Amino acid sequence: MVAGIGAWWAVTHFSLGTLGLACLWSVLCSLSVTAGYHRLFSHRTYQAAGWVRFLVLCFGAAAVQNSALHWVNNHRVHHSKVDRDEDPYNINRGFLWAHIGWVLFKDNGPEMKRVRDLQADPLVMWQHRNYLPLAIGFGALLPMAIGSLWGDAWGGLLLAGFVRLVIQYHATFATNSLAHTLGERPYDRSTSARDNFFTAVFTFGEGYHNFHHRFENDYRNGVEPWQFDPTKWFIFCLSCVGAARDLKRVPKDKIAHARALANAAKAGLSNSSGQLRTE
Repeated sequence: MVAGIGAWWAVTHFSLGTLGLACLWSVLCSLSVTAGYHRLFSHRTYQAAGWVRFLVLCFGAAAVQNSALHWVNNHRVHHSKVDRDEDPYNINRGFLWAHIGWVLFKDNGPEMKRVRDLQADPLVMWQHRNYLPLAIGFGALLPMAIGSLWGDAWGGLLLAGFVRLVIQYHATFATNSLAHTLGERPYDRSTSARDNFFTAVFTFGEGYHNFHHRFENDYRNGVEPWQFDPTKWFIFCLSCVGAARDLKRVPKDKIAHARALANAAKAGLSNSSGQLRTE
């Protein structure tokens, strides 16, 4: 409802500055989830400077998807139990469940067994303890204050706060639903995760999900240079200025082998252990 009011405000009180602010906030919050919560904290695909970690935790809170500690715990369970009953956003429970039902009607959350590394991280635990004020401050009050600089505080709150939040929710949730429904499985046919350019466009590259589930420790999801993955480009740019290091990449021969196995499985030429049949 509030997002609807924000859309009405954007039309009746149009401000190019406010629209630009909303776009900027969407990019900052989205990258904080994809490059921060996901590829940095969940999968440790690279190391980041302290100021980068601080900012992605602040703007990650503004995405209002829970603290990094809770988000990462759920996501690690998803990877280890994908497509099974323990998977928090199991696509086999239906598209709507995987998209948003697990948030609205979620079961008892998994125990915090998979984030002991993050529980030893002072910055992550600081965000966890202060998640609500950070979410309000960076998700609502700060864009409202910035909007007030050109006389559109309400626009800053409604567009950069609420409209941005609703759009971002559905983009993130699409990784759990669309990316397990639409597309190809060129690297691993044992899970529902799929690669799809369309999904990648509005998930900042997370739509190359089959590759990600097969090689979760690679900082790239779109492994090919031409694949649309703004998150990998962002991480690479950080590394160019010394703000990121130890970027993990899967060797090309392993990727090629995974492709060969997936193609063989598709053609019915591999056995149950995932090895190529030679007969």
